[in-house]
Amino acid sequence: MTHDEIAALIPHAGAMCLLDSVLTWDTTSITCVSGRYLALSNPLRRADGRLGAATGIELAGQAAALHGRLTAPTSEKPRCGYLASLRDIQLATAILDTPSPLTITAERLMGDATGATYNFALTQNAAPVLSGRFTVLFGPDS
Repeated sequence: MTHDEIAALIPHAGAMCLLDSVLTWDTTSITCVSGRYLALSNPLRRADGRLGAATGIELAGQAAALHGRLTAPTSEKPRCGYLASLRDIQLATAILDTPSPLTITAERLMGDATGATYNFALTQNAAPVLSGRFTVLFGPDS
């Protein structure tokens, strides 16, 4: 799956859509790649140009949003999701400054019509960067 196909499925538009491709996905998990996070146009960059590692939570959220769309019935309208909680966040670095792609894995632990909980991990060159768990609550149908 390409960046353009991803952008057509999730609400993150323009420079904010940070996923490049999907490596694998199934009913419970997805693995994506991002090199776009390195772009100078990344809206999550600080004023000094640096990119904090915690911004990887956004990449994990985009992977989860994509997973939700890929596993939803095709007749179902997309729903807005809101990050409601973060748990067990582990940062292996403070700044994302290594110029190589990130691999993002999100695994749905549970979910229903009201929300979903995912474990996530970001790695770079097979080394841990960020991991944790988040819960997304879905808004009313739009």
